[in-house]
Amino acid sequence: MADRSNSPVLPAREGGPTPEQLARRGRRLPEWIRARAPAGPGYTKVKGLVDGQRLHTVCQEAHCPNLGECWSRGTATFMILGDICTRACSFCAVKTGRPTELDLDEPRRVAESVKIMGLRHAVITSVNRDELLDGGASIFAETVRQIRAHAPACAVELLIPDMMGNREALQSVYDERPDILNHNLETVPRLYRDVRPSASYGRSLNVLAWAKEDGLTTKSGLMVGLGEELDEVLAVMRDLRAVECDIVTIGQYLRPSGWHHEVVRFVHPDEFRMLKEEGMAMGFRHVESGPLVRSSYHADEQSDSARAHSAGKA
Repeated sequence: MADRSNSPVLPAREGGPTPEQLARRGRRLPEWIRARAPAGPGYTKVKGLVDGQRLHTVCQEAHCPNLGECWSRGTATFMILGDICTRACSFCAVKTGRPTELDLDEPRRVAESVKIMGLRHAVITSVNRDELLDGGASIFAETVRQIRAHAPACAVELLIPDMMGNREALQSVYDERPDILNHNLETVPRLYRDVRPSASYGRSLNVLAWAKEDGLTTKSGLMVGLGEELDEVLAVMRDLRAVECDIVTIGQYLRPSGWHHEVVRFVHPDEFRMLKEEGMAMGFRHVESGPLVRSSYHADEQSDSARAHSAGKA
């Protein structure tokens, strides 16, 4: 699939479809894929805050099936650098096109929201901004600084794009010492051309390797059900351990619309449990593996588990 950075913006529907809505669009979902519908005072509070501060969340933009659960428990993953991505990955529901603005006040508003929500673990991600010389690194760095100024007790997890492998730009993010540096490999190398046409498997591994060289706790995520084989997933997990990645998340791919990559297979919960066991045996400090797992799903608990595992090894 070609890069659509010069094409008109393709819209994403706010909040995204639930797995039940996805099922009605075509292929029936298995019984083990069920998500909580958005409702309750916690959800209403988070939605009001996000809307009032003119913020974006990956929960909405990426059609995350866990939006109802996470917002109901007062958590959200903030998406900075706008809501238009310069890449057109075939799995992703985020709008793609050419961004026109760079909101320099966004880091402050995110930090104020983190403080109001009383978060102890904030996850910050972004769209790809390949048209920027630093890929948006300066906004990531300022967001970390603002959160630490407004909510110093809050841990900061960054889920960053590859920033085109710009080592200087990436280093400016590493220098802010996020508590967790996350960059998702998403899928196996064989599927990159179809799933992540503007990305590079080797470049993504370098993002994690360089972060680990800088002494950071690192994390990555994979989707399954895109057509990969089990041995390919295990090989990617071994590659992650080769660059000393600490945490990995593995979840079922769900197709956001008819033009996105098809779901080739629904992976059974038993296979997710097996992948978790294999990952822990490889030496990951934490493996979050399950049908509805996403990169930032229960991120605070993942971080706590990784620290506890590390302490147990000491």
